[in-house]
Amino acid sequence: MDDNFNPAVVIGMGQLGRVFAGALLAAGTGVLPVLRGTDMAAVAERFPRPPLVLVATGEDDLHPVLERLPTPWRERVALLQNELLPRDWQRHSIRLPTVVPVWFEKKAGTDVKPLLPSPVHGPAAELLLRALGAVGIPARALDSEEALTFELVLKNVYILTTNIAGMRVGGNTGELWERHRELAEAVMDEVIAIQEGLTGGRFARAALLQGLQAALLADPLHGCMGRSAPVRLRRALAHAERLGIAVPTLREIADQG
Repeated sequence: MDDNFNPAVVIGMGQLGRVFAGALLAAGTGVLPVLRGTDMAAVAERFPRPPLVLVATGEDDLHPVLERLPTPWRERVALLQNELLPRDWQRHSIRLPTVVPVWFEKKAGTDVKPLLPSPVHGPAAELLLRALGAVGIPARALDSEEALTFELVLKNVYILTTNIAGMRVGGNTGELWERHRELAEAVMDEVIAIQEGLTGGRFARAALLQGLQAALLADPLHGCMGRSAPVRLRRALAHAERLGIAVPTLREIADQG
């Protein structure tokens, strides 16, 4: 192997991991996949300073991976999980990763389907913007950590509102907004309260409402309720209980099963 070979590391090669790996390759950056069971310490000893270490695992695997992440890689981390907030990387003493709230969908056997341009922020933002551009996936740069936190909250509001409201009404995002907007906004407001409790911040409701509407109508045939919806609802209720936040709409939906 060429002594100058210094690939980006992609941890997890599910649907999103493969999309990003292909995008990096298309932009001329080598890729080294790290799979479940790979000895990350041994890989980090061989490649201690990759241009990027993209953790592309699901939410449930994020913290176990970050706990085991080799020290040389901690300043090169990139994250893309749903329900992500700064607290998730800060608990692992990672100060500023590169983060991409993903606004495109990729399912097995289908092409990438963008909803909105995916925002990117962090030390490797330029690399990821170039990579996504190389495969025609729209993306945009953010100019501050505050803007990133807002975008993460917006993505969480979209995911949680559609999934949790979908447990009540089913259907797709277009129908949710056109026929059940009162329910959608009630769920949204309680989700925003939880996000504010988790971040210690305050976010403009009007801006989040506008962003939610744009996302809902970007793909109005997108189904509301994914397989993870009941788990997301239980997690939201646990956060609300711990933070002392009243969430009557979420509790009613949970009680109705």
